[in-house]
Amino acid sequence: MALMALSMQLPSLLDTELHRQGRITLFDYHVLAMLSESEGRLLPMSELAGRTNASLSRLSHVVKKLEGRGWVERSQSTDDARVSVAHLRDPGLDMLRGLAPEHVESVRRLVFDGLDEQDIVDLTRIGRKLVGGMDPQHWILR
Repeated sequence: MALMALSMQLPSLLDTELHRQGRITLFDYHVLAMLSESEGRLLPMSELAGRTNASLSRLSHVVKKLEGRGWVERSQSTDDARVSVAHLRDPGLDMLRGLAPEHVESVRRLVFDGLDEQDIVDLTRIGRKLVGGMDPQHWILR
């Protein structure tokens, strides 16, 4: 029950805070963060969908919204014209960098402030074990 409560409440709280801070959703932020951490700030849409645990349809809708804000652009891969890639543009990176300190503080306050060092080690170990059991190829385990 504790895991269920955490999995329901934490995303909702973070979503509310990000909307207040930057008028974006937690999922928007996650898409931008995954692009910011990738080489060249770009990823094939299929890989971005995997990293954000989203369907291609949902991701496409969100990327279209982020394109409208000038934060992301979509194009064909230079390696394979059948592949669509998303690229984080400079204004999107600037917006993400502006929000990151407050978002990190929110995560710290909501998750980590109540834990000691051993709790964090245990949480990391258990989280990786759970994700590995669900999806052994998950990007976070690499």
